[in-house]
Amino acid sequence: MSAMLASCFTIPSSIKAGGNRPRSKQCGKTYYASSNVPTLWHKTEKIQKEHCAMMSSNSLQHRCKVIEDGFKYQQWKRKCTINAISEQSFEPESQAQYKKSMKDSVKDGLVAFYEFTRPYSAIPIILEATCMSLLAVEKSSDLSLIFFKGWVQTVVATLLMIIVNCGLNQLCDLEIDKINKPHLPLTSGALSIKAAIAIVAASAFLGLWFSWSSGSWPLFWNVLYNNVLAVFYSVDLPLLRWKKSSFLTAVYILTNIGVVIPIGSFLHMQTHVFKRAATLPRSMLLSTTVLSIFCIVISMIKDIPDMEGDEKFGIKSFALSLGQKRVFSICISLLQMSYGVGILVGATSPYLWSKIFTVVGHATLALVLQYRAKSVDPKSKDSVQSFYMFIWKKLFIAECLLLPLFRS
Repeated sequence: MSAMLASCFTIPSSIKAGGNRPRSKQCGKTYYASSNVPTLWHKTEKIQKEHCAMMSSNSLQHRCKVIEDGFKYQQWKRKCTINAISEQSFEPESQAQYKKSMKDSVKDGLVAFYEFTRPYSAIPIILEATCMSLLAVEKSSDLSLIFFKGWVQTVVATLLMIIVNCGLNQLCDLEIDKINKPHLPLTSGALSIKAAIAIVAASAFLGLWFSWSSGSWPLFWNVLYNNVLAVFYSVDLPLLRWKKSSFLTAVYILTNIGVVIPIGSFLHMQTHVFKRAATLPRSMLLSTTVLSIFCIVISMIKDIPDMEGDEKFGIKSFALSLGQKRVFSICISLLQMSYGVGILVGATSPYLWSKIFTVVGHATLALVLQYRAKSVDPKSKDSVQSFYMFIWKKLFIAECLLLPLFRS
């Protein structure tokens, strides 16, 4: 027994030493049993480590998920806070931008409407009606509240007539104006066709209603006649479209601006406001004569810059028939003739102050006209257009201011 035990205990040492001693089955069993102990322990340890690693990983993932969820919550909370602050901060700004855009739209609409009325001609015509109203004043006591009321009626009716005339002309000349006047509200797109039609129709109706309700027959017939003339001049129908003829164009402008508006405004104040008999004094006849000459000049010279579009659409203007230089020379001569008439008639006035103002005023305008005409090139579209605006904005307005000073 002792020998067996000894041999059993020496086997490991002999193996460790590299010997080849015989081993018994029991020793083999004991050896293999003892050699499997570390293997099982390692496997157990490995399983425990894997379990611990798995537990640690799960715990770490859980903790990361909690942290990530918390981070996401903080982000969401921050985002909500920023959005809330942004909405509160930018709400007044967005309202301000909306109000600004609305304000700009209204401003653009008013500018388009203002340009639609052709102010360069509307303002002098309104001034003409005002001066004709003043021509009906015979004494200082006439300048009262009643006169002011009658003048307001004249101005409102005249403005509505101008809108109808200018608006209808632009609607009917849309294709021509694309060549001659591309800057106008309709051709540039600043004003729609529907809006223009509505403006013209409303102005025609309001003009007739306003003049009728005022109870003044001169004012009503003035508005009605002007509206009818506007249709005859612009609308392209049989026997209409007077603007195709240079002669009928001159007749239209002369009748409208040189006769109907001055006489209608004068008779409105004389018969309806002052309740006097319907008479046409010498000063009134002189005024209509001078204004008629101005109207002929305007009707002729306005066609020089528009020759390209007029020729394309078959409009026979004086500029196309007679030539640019000749038409320009005729216009200057006619204006000088009107100033000569003003000087002669003013010199025969029984009132000294009337003589001084009318003679000196017309002589000054004649010199200004001669000086300005020398710088005009009849073949230059821009040069003639600038001179045309000079007639409207300077010479015509100055003449209107001199008209009430004609006293006989």
